Amino acid sequence: MREDFFLPYQKKWILDNSKIKIMEKSRQIGMSWTAAYSLVREHSKTSAKLDSWVSSRDELQARLFIADCKKFAEILDIAAFEIGAARSFCGDDAGAKTLLFKNGTSINSLSSNPDAQAGKRGTRILDEFALHPDPRRLYSIAYPGITWGGRLEIISTHRGKENFFNKLLEEARFGANPKKISVHRVTLQDALEQGFLEKLKAASSPESEIAQMDEAEYFDYVKNSCADHESFMQEYMCEPFDDNSSFLKYDFLLKCAYDEGEDWSSVSSGVLFLGVDVGRCKDLTVFWLLEKLGDTLYTRDVKSMQDASFAEQESVLYSYMQNPALRRVCIDKTGIGRQFAERAEERFGFSRVEGISFTAAVKEELAYPLRAAFESSKIRIPNSAEIFADLRGVKRKTSLLGGVRFVAESSADGHSDRFWALALANFGSKEADAKVELIAKKTNEFVW
Repeated sequence: MREDFFLPYQKKWILDNSKIKIMEKSRQIGMSWTAAYSLVREHSKTSAKLDSWVSSRDELQARLFIADCKKFAEILDIAAFEIGAARSFCGDDAGAKTLLFKNGTSINSLSSNPDAQAGKRGTRILDEFALHPDPRRLYSIAYPGITWGGRLEIISTHRGKENFFNKLLEEARFGANPKKISVHRVTLQDALEQGFLEKLKAASSPESEIAQMDEAEYFDYVKNSCADHESFMQEYMCEPFDDNSSFLKYDFLLKCAYDEGEDWSSVSSGVLFLGVDVGRCKDLTVFWLLEKLGDTLYTRDVKSMQDASFAEQESVLYSYMQNPALRRVCIDKTGIGRQFAERAEERFGFSRVEGISFTAAVKEELAYPLRAAFESSKIRIPNSAEIFADLRGVKRKTSLLGGVRFVAESSADGHSDRFWALALANFGSKEADAKVELIAKKTNEFVW
């Protein structure tokens, strides 16, 4: 490959032959692509004898990794043929789970299920490691696979201080490094200082908005585009957030998120519940629609409005109300939401619409059932950084006298308005269940 093909931090990773190596990195700086090249480079050698196994946060990402491997295999195929070495060749199509080489070795994509690692020998690539539902278990099952040779390579952005990915890094840095892990760290600033922006511009259209930016401008552009400062520091600057400060833990949200590419907005035959957090100027008005199927609540729509007139907001609400499957609507009637909620109650009836005033006690009654739904994985939400940041923006504070209050971080688009819209929708579903149970109980008593 050309001397300038890889940036310094990428070369350092490729040339590191440590048995266990770990990369904490900024998003989208070409490390998965680099790891794919490094893997193909090893498999193109005539001396290669071990297979490799790639696991990412989901099967789709693992297949994309294999697709990158195929591209590099095609490049190295020409070079290997010219110098008379063993030629590598690919599987039957770009979506294949296995990449075969003439020397008998293969690169394979694996399910994100940790059990898929069992019984396999050879190099392991654990891509987006911290995003796995159970990274500790994944590591425990993957590590024995390199007993007879190969490497364990872990690549990821952070997902909180309590995530096992961060625990591995802390052990390596501050705990005498008993696992002998080789640690790499590349923030967005590191990547920019080593030439990343020029690579990005070369791969982008000359008309793109980044074409005329310098490194400082691009850094600010990315920072200002993130959902909040905490997200920027974690996703791009390798600073894990303190999950203990948020009312909803990140891992619980991740377990309840739809997979990327999954059609979460398709409504089926279940009953619907709507939560509405009302805003006007700086704060958002958020409509969050849940569908109940069995004992699980599925997000079917999330609509946010900023600086919209109340007439526009009412128009959106009335469009939802036309659906006969919509069983119950809970609306924040605190302050400016009072008239909005009262008009909806009068038009559609108190049995279907309920206005709720946000007192400290009511917020507690809304927040804890929502957290319980996430902890028990009885709710599904879109896999969106913006939504995750909003849901995690709510903090639980305790006063010196023992009083509990919920504080929402202020951002460019409100005060965690999506959190309260979802909490209202969840509350509406529980209230409906309670009424059904009460009716059933009274009916049984009457029959007896």
